Amino acid sequence: MEAIELKQKRAFLFLQGVCSPFYQRLARRLTDDGHRVVKVNFNAGDLVYWQRTHSHSHLFRGPLSELPAYITSLWQRYGITDQILFGDRRPIHRPAVDQAPAAGIRTHVFEEGYFRPFWVTLEREGVNGHSLLPRDPTWFYETGKALPELPTPVRFRSSFKIRAMHDVAYHVAGLANPLVAPRYRNHAPITAPVEYAGYIKRFTLLKQWKKHDAQRIKTLIESGKPYFMLPLQLNTDAQIRDHSPYANMEEVMDHVMGSFAEHAPSDALLCIKNHPLDMGLVNYPSIIARLSDFYGLNGRIVYLESGDLNALIKHAVGTVTVNSTVGIVSLEHQCPTFTLSDPIYNLAGLTYEGSLEEFWHQPPPPSTELFGYFRNTVMHAAQVNGGFYCQPGIDLAVNNAAQILEACPSPLEKLL
Repeated sequence: MEAIELKQKRAFLFLQGVCSPFYQRLARRLTDDGHRVVKVNFNAGDLVYWQRTHSHSHLFRGPLSELPAYITSLWQRYGITDQILFGDRRPIHRPAVDQAPAAGIRTHVFEEGYFRPFWVTLEREGVNGHSLLPRDPTWFYETGKALPELPTPVRFRSSFKIRAMHDVAYHVAGLANPLVAPRYRNHAPITAPVEYAGYIKRFTLLKQWKKHDAQRIKTLIESGKPYFMLPLQLNTDAQIRDHSPYANMEEVMDHVMGSFAEHAPSDALLCIKNHPLDMGLVNYPSIIARLSDFYGLNGRIVYLESGDLNALIKHAVGTVTVNSTVGIVSLEHQCPTFTLSDPIYNLAGLTYEGSLEEFWHQPPPPSTELFGYFRNTVMHAAQVNGGFYCQPGIDLAVNNAAQILEACPSPLEKLL
């Protein structure tokens, strides 16, 4: 009896999660472990993916202005000690995140993995630009050096088809939102039907692009010409909207191409690669053609819709990114890396400390030793072996995340 009461001292409030059964499974695990679980649903999709969890469930139907008081009332009613959410910058999550420290409530934030494909991120209080991970290379050096090497992650196959299936199911359920949650507004700036139409068009063309792009990559590498990489990110991603000074990728390309034209060696090329999950709603070739004309870069820009990113970075002179996880891939390949904002890997000794103008001229490679310690530390402190979408990945993530959620202090707090 005493052990059961000890477990029940934790009460978890679940806010919005990913479009998959992951939240259901995690809630069931925490309930089975003796914890109280409470869920706030915001729309019909949330309701569909929160069935048979044996927990307290509520549907918020009010305006956003009433959400802070509503969350506070749930905290008090159920004695909430912890809250769980996916994406700390969503408008429906901001009141809970902002008010939690004063109320003594721990916030656990899930996100896609900093290291992929067999990891997801789980941090307390915030992720990405709001991560509690220090920006001190000495701390990573000393901490990572003292930590044991992590074992090889359990691997699993998670196809885009499975992820798309869950996303469609979630948004089809959302057709009932005018009745179920009439005031709900999605955090994404693009509606699901527009997004799906874009994906269908893009993936229809992807097969022919892959063959063409593979040949262009082969030609680029074999030419021996120096080239820099600019990986594009999604305009809808919080990494761009909330964690960068740019409104979209067009602004990023304008900035980078302008600097490249004025300061890069005349024999250097700039390779711009689209994001693999881009919706195809922006005509990047047209934008690049216009900017190339404006900056006098015709013949010096290589644009790719697809291709082997690892092969490209392995032979690149350097990588310029806003805050993409491609930056981590670049560092793994000892490729000089410049960030246009402040991701967790923006550390002296890893990313270039000078200006973008200077970066175009023989940038130094990152420290292999420091990156090894950085990687080891982040793995221990903020990464969970598992995935959000396929069954094997969810099984892993639920088991590994539950241990961290139930631990106090968290792995990062122990290291700090």
